[in-house]
Amino acid sequence: MGDNNGLPLFATKSAKGRILFQLYAILIFVGVCLIFLYRLSHIPRREEAGRWAWIGLFLSELRFSFYWFLTTFVRLNPIYRYTFKDRLSLRYEKFLPSIDIFVCTADPTIEPPAMVINTVLSVMAYDYPPEKLSKNF
Repeated sequence: MGDNNGLPLFATKSAKGRILFQLYAILIFVGVCLIFLYRLSHIPRREEAGRWAWIGLFLSELRFSFYWFLTTFVRLNPIYRYTFKDRLSLRYEKFLPSIDIFVCTADPTIEPPAMVINTVLSVMAYDYPPEKLSKNF
């Protein structure tokens, strides 16, 4: 496919400042566990008023803590991927298919000329091999 097969098409970098976020997440997790401990140690009896309110609060806390756990777990180790578009075109340019792009206009009141010109300029700015790109207006 080319002499630059060894060059990667993207690079992966870990985000900085993860330790502070992990400490913050641990503190919030401890707080949520303490709230559950308090709720479970103070379960109202059947004859007490507010038992259904307690059950509703406990279920909503369970739901929101589960949501918090899922969203925080995803954010514990963020990474960023940087792509090298020039290497992609160097590696696969001769394998790209030929394409035809049609810009159709019928009514200048529905499609103002400025919008059509912007569309044509956008098509002309494509980063695609010119011999494989056919533009029809």
